[in-house]
Amino acid sequence: MVKRLRLLLIMGIILLAILGFVFPNPHPHFWWQKIPVFDIAFGFFGCVFIILVSKWIGHRWLMKDEDYYD
Repeated sequence: MVKRLRLLLIMGIILLAILGFVFPNPHPHFWWQKIPVFDIAFGFFGCVFIILVSKWIGHRWLMKDEDYYD
């Protein structure tokens, strides 16, 4: 079940990337919007960055030792 869901998500990302090359942004406002699939890559890597930073903050700052209250 989990493998099937992971496969479907990966296939969906690949399909969106292909469609990003087939149908580019028709009215880009900035120069980086002219790069094909930039928005997809920016969103993906932005989410990965947020997850990694939040895990780092959680482990370094929020979590306490087991004997913290002793």
